[in-house]
Amino acid sequence: MTQQQRTAIVTGGARGIGAATAVRLAADGHRVAVLDLEESAAKATVETIEGAGGTAAAFGADVSDAAAVEAAIGAIVEKLGNPTILVNNAGITKDNLLFKMSEGDWDAVMGVHLKGSFLMTRAVQKYMVEAKWGRVVNLSSTSALGNRGQANYSTAKAGLQGFTKTLAIELGKFGVTANCIAPGFIASEMTKATAERLGVDWEQFKAARAAEIPVQRPGAPEDIANTVSFFVDERSSFVSGQVVYVAGGPKD
Repeated sequence: MTQQQRTAIVTGGARGIGAATAVRLAADGHRVAVLDLEESAAKATVETIEGAGGTAAAFGADVSDAAAVEAAIGAIVEKLGNPTILVNNAGITKDNLLFKMSEGDWDAVMGVHLKGSFLMTRAVQKYMVEAKWGRVVNLSSTSALGNRGQANYSTAKAGLQGFTKTLAIELGKFGVTANCIAPGFIASEMTKATAERLGVDWEQFKAARAAEIPVQRPGAPEDIANTVSFFVDERSSFVSGQVVYVAGGPKD
């Protein structure tokens, strides 16, 4: 079944899961707006897509800033057309144990993950409603189930699951689905930075984590991108409000 070409936005698209998702959606035939905090950071992903014959453009915005989001959406509409696919992937970590965690660390993580997803979705939903077709995919995490040193991140990722279910209820009648992906351990720049912060060799870190995963390997950004691809496809039109743990094994 040939998909209709649509305009997709991937936040946090400069690297890791976001970059892999942008590349996959372009390979699926969509025009992709690669959005990151700095436009320059997103250009490498755009070059990869264009090198493979796809269509993409880089945009810069702080997703936790309403004015910046509105400006970015306006630029995307002008350059690539009305967006009807949104992947809320942008995220940061500010890990610390509760008694050491500052208000700034809490607010920064909430701002990017929760407020950012809210602002982006609020700005894009009108194009989906007008088209009577839309796909929202939010990136949660297995940390939503609780993770030592991540009170802020875990809370934000759990919040995105509730946000997703509410979007599914509110937007379903307009032909819009909303789903959530909760990755397990993914070998990426973010997890490599965690290993460095802990003073653990990266290869040893990956091996230790893989040993805890039923399929006995770390996840790759492409594993998540493939799941996003399903959720934005016509084949998933009766799937909405779901949280899928892509973690190499079952999660409670």
